[in-house]
Amino acid sequence: MSTPVTAETPESPEPSGPSLARETGRSAGKIGISLLVAIGLGYVFTFVSAIVLGPANNAVFASFWGILMGLGGALSPLEQELSRQSAVASVAGHRVGRSALRVLAVGMVAVAVVAAITLAVPVLNERFYGGHLELGIITLCGGIAFACQFATRGLLVGGNAIKPYSRLVVAEAAIRAVLMGLVVVSAISGITTFAIAAAAGSFAWLLFVRPARRMLDFEVDGEGWRPVTARMLVLLLGAGLTASVITGYPALVRVLAPGGDEQQIGILFAALQVSRVPLLLLTPLQALAVPTVVRLSGTADGMHRLRRLLAFGTLGTIGVGVLGVVVGWLIGPWLVELLFRSKYAGAQGWWIAGMVWGAVLLTALQLMTAVLVARTQANRVLVTWAVVAVATALVLVLVPGDTVLRAVLGLAIGPTAGLVVALGFVLRRPGNVPDAPGV
Repeated sequence: MSTPVTAETPESPEPSGPSLARETGRSAGKIGISLLVAIGLGYVFTFVSAIVLGPANNAVFASFWGILMGLGGALSPLEQELSRQSAVASVAGHRVGRSALRVLAVGMVAVAVVAAITLAVPVLNERFYGGHLELGIITLCGGIAFACQFATRGLLVGGNAIKPYSRLVVAEAAIRAVLMGLVVVSAISGITTFAIAAAAGSFAWLLFVRPARRMLDFEVDGEGWRPVTARMLVLLLGAGLTASVITGYPALVRVLAPGGDEQQIGILFAALQVSRVPLLLLTPLQALAVPTVVRLSGTADGMHRLRRLLAFGTLGTIGVGVLGVVVGWLIGPWLVELLFRSKYAGAQGWWIAGMVWGAVLLTALQLMTAVLVARTQANRVLVTWAVVAVATALVLVLVPGDTVLRAVLGLAIGPTAGLVVALGFVLRRPGNVPDAPGV
């Protein structure tokens, strides 16, 4: 049996209809404000590091950043799964049981194995970290901390603890920005010191242990190790494929399309940061999407509204993508030089146009796969991102031309193929979203 809700986690009627829409809107507004702050701080970090390090060193640092943030992205199923469990438990008037700890343990072991491989295999260490062994160690520590961070975020947002969730989103970026400022002011800036500052943000969860602990009841067992491990490994693999074409893309380029002029590749990675604005704006809303879909899927009227939202959202995404291509081609190079200064002059309009198109489609894909996570359709999530990652990798390996051409084409073609697959999955009429007994 699950422990009844106590005064510490008061039970409230589950909103529906217009009240659900209002609650979702307020939650999205709170998260949106904190997200804008976090994105602003995150961009300050990446812009300053790129400017201080210069294009050649930025090519190495961007690869490290891609691995670290790619591991964080690969761990996003922890947030989604625990937000689902927390939302279901909240609706039922219960708390999440020990299955949450099993989910966290699987994530920690998976990220530790991957980070250790990048550290121990010489060819990977050279391509990912430019031979800097310490960057691999920092990645390992930061990746394990990320597992705890995403687990904390999932418990908070699923339990509708929007205020601490929003503060955690901001705290992660703020810690990085503050440490970066100390590094620059103290004149000890370099690849390693910037890497330490970057990884420190993944320890922000330590400030939010208490509100997350209130969502847990260790007297409840929940799902056993076998079903938890099987489901999470599928989701983590899918998220790893996702991360390889989003935050981890610079590292993927350096592995599959090595060589080329380091100066030009550093400029390309700077342009990639500019093109990713639409993607970063919506990524954390995945966590809010999961509990929202769980609630909407409980009624026929909710399912109807959900399908309409998906259809209109897809059309809007394509329109925004076309507009982004035009704007990116016209002002992208100027914007890169403005933000990163004259040493990053040389970006081409077609680079940014192709990368903006890919970024917009990746945004839609992330939200669509969050819907599949809420429906517990992990295999379809895996198939969708496998299509994106494989198509992107094939372009990087097989298309003739230099590294820059292959990198831009990979970002444009891979997400387009994935969007076709994702639409076919999410617009199908699903079965009932099952309760999660024992969460």
